[in-house]
Amino acid sequence: MAMPYRMKIIIPINDSAYNQELAEVARGVAPPDLQVDVSNITQGNSSIESRWDRMVNAPYVVDLAIQAQNEGYNGIFVSDFDYCGVEEAREVVSIPVIGGFRPSAFTAMSLAERFSIITVLASVEDMQREHVRSFGIAPNFASIIPVNLPVHELTERDKVIQKVYECSIKAIDEDGADAILLGCTGFMHIAAAVADKLAAKYQCNIPVIDPNMAAVNYLYMLMRTGQTQSRLTYHVPPNYKNQS
Repeated sequence: MAMPYRMKIIIPINDSAYNQELAEVARGVAPPDLQVDVSNITQGNSSIESRWDRMVNAPYVVDLAIQAQNEGYNGIFVSDFDYCGVEEAREVVSIPVIGGFRPSAFTAMSLAERFSIITVLASVEDMQREHVRSFGIAPNFASIIPVNLPVHELTERDKVIQKVYECSIKAIDEDGADAILLGCTGFMHIAAAVADKLAAKYQCNIPVIDPNMAAVNYLYMLMRTGQTQSRLTYHVPPNYKNQS
C-alpha cells in the first residue's frame, strides 16, 4: 500500500556518504504514513562550511527540488542548517521546502527561553548569526560556540559527543542558555547522548535539539495540514517557465 505522504530529503553536498545514516535518522522519527527518501546533489562541493560553499551548491539543490515535485513528493527538507538553496527553491516549487535552522529554533523556543547553537567551525558562526537576525529572534539567542571540527569528522561520535557536551556547559554556565541547538545536520546520533550527560550534571532536563529530527516532523506537520510557502513572500520569477 502506498504511503499517503512522501518526503524528499536533499543533502546539499556532492557526497553520498551520509545518505543511509540520515535516512535511518529520519525514518526513526517518521510517522507510519510517511515515506522518506534521501538524495544528495552530484555536483558542487563536498561540504558546506562557508557562504561560498552554499552559493556553489544551491543551484543543484534547486534542480533536485524541482525534480522531487515533478516526481510527486509532498514536501522537501534540505538537510542543511544554513539553508543552501532553500529560499530559491521556495520560489519555483509549490510544495513546502524547509531547511534545518527554523524548525530547530522554533522547537527550542517552544521549550525554553534562550538557546545556544553548538556548531562546527568558526567559519560558519557569523553566517548562522545571520539566521537569528533574519528571523527576528535575537532576544531568544544566547550564543554560538564551535566545536572546531569539520563536517567530515563528525562521524567520530564519542569525540563529538564530548566536545558538544563541553561547549553546552559553557553555553549554559556562561551565556545563560536554557536549551541547546545542534548547528549542523551532520550532528547525527548526538543529541540524546549529550542531553543525558547534561541531565546527569545539572539534575534536570535541558533540551538538545537534533535539526534533522525537528525538521522531519515540522515538515510532516506542514504536509498534513496542507501548508506551503506564501506566494506573497516567495513570488514565482516572471521568467521561470514551469511556473508553480
